[in-house]
Amino acid sequence: MVKSIGCDKCNEITGASTIDLLNQDLAKQVRTAYDRLEDRGMSACLFGSGGTCCRICNMGPCQIIDGVDTMLGICGATADTVTARNFARIIAAGTAAHTDHAREMVRGLIATAKGETPHEIKDVEKLHRMAEFFGIATEGRDRNEIALELGEKALAEFGQQDGTLTMLKRAPRKQQEIWKKLGVEPRGIDREVVEMMHRTHMGVDQDYRNIMLQGVRCSLADGWGASMLSTELTDIMFGTPVPKRAIVDLGCLKEDHVNITVHGHEPLLAESLCMAAEDEDMLELARKAGARGINLAGVCCTGNEILMRRGIPVAGSFIQQEMVLATGAVEAMVVDVQCVMQSVAQVVKEMHTDIITTNYRAKMPDAVHIPFDEHDALQSAKAILRHAIGNFKKRGNHYIPRDKKFDVVVGFSHETINYMLGGRFRASYRPLNDNIINGRIRGVGAIVGCEHFKYADDVHFKIATELIKNNVLVLATGCAASALGRRGLMRPEAAAEYAGPGLAEVCETVGMPPVLHVGSCVDNSRLLIALTEMVNEGGLGEDISELPACGTAPLYMSEKAVAIGQYFVSSGAHVIFQNLPVQGSKKFSEFLFKGMKDLYGATWDVEEDPVKLAQKMIRAIDEKREALGINKKQDRILFDMAMRRQIEGQALPGMGCGGAGEPHV
Repeated sequence: MVKSIGCDKCNEITGASTIDLLNQDLAKQVRTAYDRLEDRGMSACLFGSGGTCCRICNMGPCQIIDGVDTMLGICGATADTVTARNFARIIAAGTAAHTDHAREMVRGLIATAKGETPHEIKDVEKLHRMAEFFGIATEGRDRNEIALELGEKALAEFGQQDGTLTMLKRAPRKQQEIWKKLGVEPRGIDREVVEMMHRTHMGVDQDYRNIMLQGVRCSLADGWGASMLSTELTDIMFGTPVPKRAIVDLGCLKEDHVNITVHGHEPLLAESLCMAAEDEDMLELARKAGARGINLAGVCCTGNEILMRRGIPVAGSFIQQEMVLATGAVEAMVVDVQCVMQSVAQVVKEMHTDIITTNYRAKMPDAVHIPFDEHDALQSAKAILRHAIGNFKKRGNHYIPRDKKFDVVVGFSHETINYMLGGRFRASYRPLNDNIINGRIRGVGAIVGCEHFKYADDVHFKIATELIKNNVLVLATGCAASALGRRGLMRPEAAAEYAGPGLAEVCETVGMPPVLHVGSCVDNSRLLIALTEMVNEGGLGEDISELPACGTAPLYMSEKAVAIGQYFVSSGAHVIFQNLPVQGSKKFSEFLFKGMKDLYGATWDVEEDPVKLAQKMIRAIDEKREALGINKKQDRILFDMAMRRQIEGQALPGMGCGGAGEPHV
């Protein structure tokens, strides 16, 4: 007999609509990751969990026990070496995933600039800013001409062998000097991944400190290279996100529409499908099939991309991808790359739904493959839609939950935060810095990364509520953002319900949620920019390592999350995960958890309990406040006209939050 989808762990997934679905007979016939996890009936391998299983060469696999001479590798490799190699390879794999994503976005920009795609350059202001970083002239030039040169220069940095990446110059100067001194400035994006893989090959680099110098350089090639390029160029092409109210819920599926979910990570596909779904020919085809229209919904990080830019709802996150299909109401799930579980094709075997793969890198047994050609993007998208529309009449038994309470406000790019806090006429991070200085906001916490089938869905919620009730402003990305949206923390009203008095006052004045949706997992580079802007604004130290800020990816599943965590630590930001595969080596784990602070001003940390994890984040923030001398509450000062004219002058303690002509906190 098929096991129920509604196992105990699965029922901990938040949301009335999800629980509603799990209670339906239709969903109970679907096997999911929760069932497979329960079926395993075994604990995780202790050697693998601790990072001391080595299978790099064919003399092993070798299981290493730290400090036991008879349990070294066949080659003599110690626990320190093996754990460092394994950790570094995780960073390299995560960086490679972001790199390949970014390369496609750069190629998409080039094709768009040449007029080979249906897209256009939407954010000309950001195009000009990026051109300035790359030393590209803009005056008197057409946007497409500028974009083409920018794309070509950006593409060259992937294969660059010498020099440094252009975007490193956006980092605080003090951090740039640290990277230069330690010799960890990335030279070329692809080069650092290749060198990392080479150095961790059998018999090459066998000093854990030296291995991690390259691990740092590889991660920086991701954060300040590939990911930052991807985010900025995506904004240039499709528009920089601005606040929108939307829905994150299974209930966004529609009974009388062709339901198509978009799952994966590369926005080129999703944006093309959005355009095609508005085409009158496609809408007429849907009507002929008996539907009222075409309903697109997102899953995972592609969902976050179109949620931020278009307000298109997210049906589910990574852990919900099987449940979205279990409704029986989806005509097609269109996927590209990353985080797509092979099980989705098995979930729909008895349904009318098709899994449509689109990328040559990512095919799947039992799926339909319809190639997506970025140079003929609109026609490719229409071919996918036609296939999905053809399934509408085949729809059989299905169930769409009706609860839609999980509304969210999303679209908080760096530029949006700048604008909302600084005001229309003086956009800056000055008000954020000042409200941190005066204690109204304690600091900034980032909750990023994945979700996990081994843990309850409320882990992100517990961390976030502990932070915001202690006046820590939370920025969220990826599936963590979706999880917090499902819990209702991304509504402006949540400030009054959950936030401490200082943070609530700021949020209510500005009209923003206490948890800000900043984007997909690749958009963590927005957080690097935001932290850098806080440094540049003044009053909170000279480097990211001095800011009252801390990050976590508590339920990390993907190697990408470790690469993200490392590029934040390498940039001076303290990072806490629930666990890391390094505990099998005492020296290496001590280096990650303590030694890195001497080099980069920040370290990794781990904590299993979500509330204790949040409290660790708060202590880290308080330590930075103490070091800055801002741990005492400042007196409140409202602007007079003379103060308003000193926008470019010295920061004043207790300055208000509004822009000119706007209310003050």
